[in-house]
Amino acid sequence: MGVADAAQLPKPARQALNLALDRYLKGRPGRTAVSVRDRTTGVQYAFGEERSFLLASVAKVDILLALLLRTQHEHRQLDAHERALAERMIRNSDNECAHDLYVAIGGQAGLTRTLHRLGVRNTYPGAGRFWGSTRSTPSDQVKVLGVLTDPDGPVSAANRRYALGLMSSVAPDQAWGVSAGGGKVALKNGWLPAEAHGGLWTINSVGRLLVADHELLIAVLSERSPDMPTGIATVERVAGLAVPRFTGARAHVTALGR
Repeated sequence: MGVADAAQLPKPARQALNLALDRYLKGRPGRTAVSVRDRTTGVQYAFGEERSFLLASVAKVDILLALLLRTQHEHRQLDAHERALAERMIRNSDNECAHDLYVAIGGQAGLTRTLHRLGVRNTYPGAGRFWGSTRSTPSDQVKVLGVLTDPDGPVSAANRRYALGLMSSVAPDQAWGVSAGGGKVALKNGWLPAEAHGGLWTINSVGRLLVADHELLIAVLSERSPDMPTGIATVERVAGLAVPRFTGARAHVTALGR
């Protein structure tokens, strides 16, 4: 079932989650939004998406997706150099590796074409070296995760396993975020003291959770936190509030060294 065909979270659960998020975020600095898609049930939910967010290093997932599709179009596998760059980009969040791969996929124009072709139309890649200034919404990043992991989608089985393997083995100190939802986690986070916001922090987390017999795709994007720990705490709490509405499970921090 595609994202466009997904059913909304039932009204009572949706209202309860809206209220819980409103109450929590009212006392937090900045702005936060979340989107969740339950691939097991076809149910989805979004909150706070009135405006887009800077992606920071979450844009590396979009770059990885475009890279994998490019090599498939060329009827080849990643070469050793591309694999080394991709692994450092995702596992260690290496920015120079991300830039090299951004150039390889055609930069701003190339990523825009790829995303539009996939129906990801509310994401605006940054120019030149400023791929981290890509703007998007949580729901668009859930679409990216959906394409990257869909057994019936355009990414080959081998490339899906490769991408999820990278996202399941990020450096332990980068394993915060949607991992607060519990279960088996494959994720990528982004963090940036944004000049556009006077040095206040953009803190983002996206990933796939396998929890309580559900496969969840989740993206939490935030901006204008006074420091990185505050932003991380906000993102983790939002994930922890949202996941149980889909699974009925008690959320807890488990995977990837946390």
